[in-house]
Formats: sequence, C-alpha cells, structure tokens
Amino acid sequence: MAEAARKRGGRADEDALFDRELDHLPPEARWREWMNRVEVTIFAASEPVGRETLARIVGKSCSIDLLIDDIREELRGRPYDLVAVAGGWKHLTRPAYADAIRAAVGGAEKATDLTQSEVLVLMCIAYFQPITRAELSSFFGKEVSRDLIGHLRGAKLIASGPRSPTPGAPYTYVTTKEFLLEFGLDTLRDLPDFEALEDAGLLSKERLLAGDILPEFAGGQDDVGADMADSES
Repeated sequence: MAEAARKRGGRADEDALFDRELDHLPPEARWREWMNRVEVTIFAASEPVGRETLARIVGKSCSIDLLIDDIREELRGRPYDLVAVAGGWKHLTRPAYADAIRAAVGGAEKATDLTQSEVLVLMCIAYFQPITRAELSSFFGKEVSRDLIGHLRGAKLIASGPRSPTPGAPYTYVTTKEFLLEFGLDTLRDLPDFEALEDAGLLSKERLLAGDILPEFAGGQDDVGADMADSES
C-alpha cells in the first residue's frame, strides 16, 4: 500500500509540473500545441483514446471535440483519419488504401471469422443485451450451444453480464469494447435503429421470440439448424 501511495504521489507531482494551460503562448500557438498533443497521443496509443485521457494534456477550457474537428480537417485528403470508435478516438487508414497496404506488407490480421449462426446470435445479443442463452435459444427455436457462445467469448466479442432475475439466476451476455472495434462503432447507439428495422419488416422482437427470425436472415430454418450443428460439433 505504501508503494502504491508513493506512485500516486509521484504521478500527482508530475501532473502538477505539466503545463496544460500554456498561458504563456498566444491563442493560435496554444491551440496548435494542444492539437499536436492530442494527435500524437492518439497516434502513439494501441487502443482508442478516451476523452478523459485527452483532457489531461490540454487546458481546462479547451474543447476536445473542436480540437478533433480541426485535426480531422487537416487530415482531409490524407490516407488516414481520426475515427471515433469504442468510446474514444483512433488513427485508422482509409478503406481506399487497403489494397495498397496488403500489396506492400501482406494481409492485416484477419477479421474475426464468424459462421452465419454466430452472426445472428451476436446480432441478437447486441440489440437485446443483457440476454441469457435460454432467451437466445427461444429466438431460434433451437438451443444455442455453449460452444457457439464460447467462440464469441473467445473472440472477445461478448462477455458475461449481470445474472438474470429469472429462476436459477443464469448469466446474461453483453457485447464488449472489442465488438465496437470490430464493427467500427463508437457506442451501441450507432447500431442501425431497431425501430427503423422493425418498420422495414427486417427485424421484430415479437417475431424473434416466436422463433420467426430465420426467413429474413438465413433463408430457412434448416440452413441455420445445420450451421448450429456444425458449430456444436
């Protein structure tokens, strides 16, 4: 505990010495320095950088959103951009240059390979979380296997949520930060609007609960049933 307290004290001392406000600089030079700090911090990070982290390196009155807007404006026409994803910002190359990157250095790490059934289960979890495996099974009229859930967990796309208040208190499942990263979402609010999908006749919670999800997304119950059986084997 003493060591932890010493480290916290050292961090506090460093923070006190770090000049966030830059009051000695004229306004334009101050803004430029804040932009540089934010951009280099995001560039150096392997994960999306959140607002709280960026607030540590700029003045109290500084708008992170306006800084990001100005940085993105300067990156317009460049082969990479700052993208809001998984609750933070990250440098990402533009899709138009994917072929050039593959030709130069080979394929990037392959996106998570999911079966049709896994995609459908993941979709249900994303929209209806927290949700139990039994509730997921009721959507499909067939048991969703532990192996299928295990594959999604192994890919870090889902995690255990709170226990359900139903008898037996089974675990629920929720999507993760990695899910947001995988699908390029900033938050779950960026999922296609559920009501719009319902209005278009593409998705309905009532029809899902009735086991009627299959025709819209899989072309028939037999195909999905076989896919689930493959996952279980």
